[in-house]
Amino acid sequence: MSNDAVGLVGRDNLTARVFGELRLALMEGRFRPGHRFKIRELAEAMGVSETPIREALMQLVRARVLDMQASRSIEVARLSAAQYEELRGIRILLEGLAAERATTRISKADIANLKKYHQALVAAERGRRWREAVQVNWQFHHTLYKAADAPELLEMIETIWLRNGPLLNMLYPHATPTYPGRHQHLNVLDGLTARNPEAVKQSIQADLLEGGARLLQLLQDIEAGATPSELDAAVT
Repeated sequence: MSNDAVGLVGRDNLTARVFGELRLALMEGRFRPGHRFKIRELAEAMGVSETPIREALMQLVRARVLDMQASRSIEVARLSAAQYEELRGIRILLEGLAAERATTRISKADIANLKKYHQALVAAERGRRWREAVQVNWQFHHTLYKAADAPELLEMIETIWLRNGPLLNMLYPHATPTYPGRHQHLNVLDGLTARNPEAVKQSIQADLLEGGARLLQLLQDIEAGATPSELDAAVT
């Protein structure tokens, strides 16, 4: 992915600002698993020296979001099927709690924004604009969880999304989310409109399970040695 995934930052408190920009980019899925960061190019793209770039990347390495290879290159960490499944189990609990709490606190304006994000997600998937789909999905979920007005809970959720966000790029085109009934985002929106915390909680948790089922299978297939041609055949 090109360095246009990040933008210019100011000169004050550079490491913190670079870290914040990279953190957001990772949560939004602007970098894929295995993406290798080139410090010099990233510094030029963000308009800073190499030092704050290196310091911010090392913070993310210590958080296990990025991996440092034997060659000292730094890459976005890859998750195994088992790691993804474990993190999904934690997300189900935390994000379910945030969704439940948000139901009675979220504003009508935020509910309207959630509708727009979901419509944008559907349009992006239909148009095969995969990067956009990953990003607006994050915006849908993050807007909901932020409305819970629980900063500590949100911080825990965001920490997991730092590792989960890049992986969501693998949803497309081989593991596009499918649902046995209607899209769970629609059920979330209905629950919010009705101010029904339990319905919103259950819909978010079902979204994580149903929407991620094909991704988990894809990771398992890759670990079992599936070839790209075999994966293509599985979705035709």
